[in-house]
Amino acid sequence: MNSIFIIDDEQAICESMKMILEFEDYEVSYSTNPLQGIEQVLNGNYSALLLDISMPEMNGFEVIKRIKEKNNDISIIIISAHGSLDNAIRATKLGAFDFIEKPIDRDKLLISIRNAVEQANLLIENAKIKKQLTGNDKILGKSKVIHNILTLIEKVAPLDTRVLICGDNGTGKELVAQAIHMNSSRKDKAFIEVNCAAIPNELIESELFGHEKGSFTGAVQQRIGKFELANKGTLFLDEIGDMSVQAQAKVLKAIEDGKVERVGGSKKIDVDVRILAATNKNLIEEIAKGNFREDLYHRLNVIPINIPPLKERIEDIPILIDQFTSDLAEKYKRVKISFTEDAVKFLQTRNYTGNVRELRNIIERIVIIIDKKIVSQKDIEPLFISGSNTIDYIINESNSFQEFKEKAEKAYIIKQLETNEWNISKTAEILDIQRSHLYNKMKKYGIEKGE
Repeated sequence: MNSIFIIDDEQAICESMKMILEFEDYEVSYSTNPLQGIEQVLNGNYSALLLDISMPEMNGFEVIKRIKEKNNDISIIIISAHGSLDNAIRATKLGAFDFIEKPIDRDKLLISIRNAVEQANLLIENAKIKKQLTGNDKILGKSKVIHNILTLIEKVAPLDTRVLICGDNGTGKELVAQAIHMNSSRKDKAFIEVNCAAIPNELIESELFGHEKGSFTGAVQQRIGKFELANKGTLFLDEIGDMSVQAQAKVLKAIEDGKVERVGGSKKIDVDVRILAATNKNLIEEIAKGNFREDLYHRLNVIPINIPPLKERIEDIPILIDQFTSDLAEKYKRVKISFTEDAVKFLQTRNYTGNVRELRNIIERIVIIIDKKIVSQKDIEPLFISGSNTIDYIINESNSFQEFKEKAEKAYIIKQLETNEWNISKTAEILDIQRSHLYNKMKKYGIEKGE
């Protein structure tokens, strides 16, 4: 969501800022009337509001109060020709994100807007996480191991200590990290995730620590890193075993010093961040190979949480099936389907190399392809057989050629991911597409990594 709204009684200023922001691919609307502007903001879907303080009908402080009463997610940036420390303090107390003076500097405007949009999106994402952990995507299971993990989460969450979460792809490492954050004293602050496996080595330092304008080719403006964005909150370093040794050294220093330095910068920036990390690799083996720093491992591994593969807790599968069918019924606006006892037992016998994520994708495949309210083992067996049966299902359930192509492509991508144990790089290579292209396809079809 990159929509911006402007409230300023001077139309020329609104037009000027609109032109600058639209050139940077933001969607921009504005109003020169504060009352009309408030109504549009509350009825719209905006990430950030640029708001003048001094207006004849209503001052900016009153506008902030009215908007924040209804929408606390939008980031508000005060703009004024009457800049003063008192105004900045008052605006901040009312909930403003930033304060910039007229005449507006283009670079400062863009930096402030980018940070405001990121902040707004983080608040929305945290709200989703909170809803997930009390609703559909909470950690589910009745097995002893899941009970022990939940008990450990309850113990460590309030302590602000570092946690290393280990488990195969698809076991639910991200859900564990989110649960720790949402049960901690930092739950109202940002939860920032960095997928270390998805970021090229040459960009990981910029992603984590930010960079200054002109610090390297392509650094056309200042960037705030994930450590800074997570200040007072939680930073989740997912798949940290894939991080370069050079970046590991800087992460270790940031943990030890409580400070970061942007790429190309010289200023030390204080950060108060709780670190949670996850990996699908055996870090002891990686240390022996020289791929992971032993000192960083001991810094991260204060509290280890190990999540077993789904095949070692098959008693959780019926609960997961029931939850996934409920989620998908809501997602696709359908009546919830039921599975016969033999269908559930059949699903319990599968070898889920992709773990919980694979099971969810299988249930989604069943919901999409099989048009029945009660699904038996006989109905779902063809979906596990290579050949024309699956294609026949897709043909029969598609209303157009485009729908057939999308369903077939999604099924093929899921199958390749499962075959390659959810190794993104290997799957992209086999599909002969870029890794970023594969991530885009997964996003398009709702094939979510890290469930």
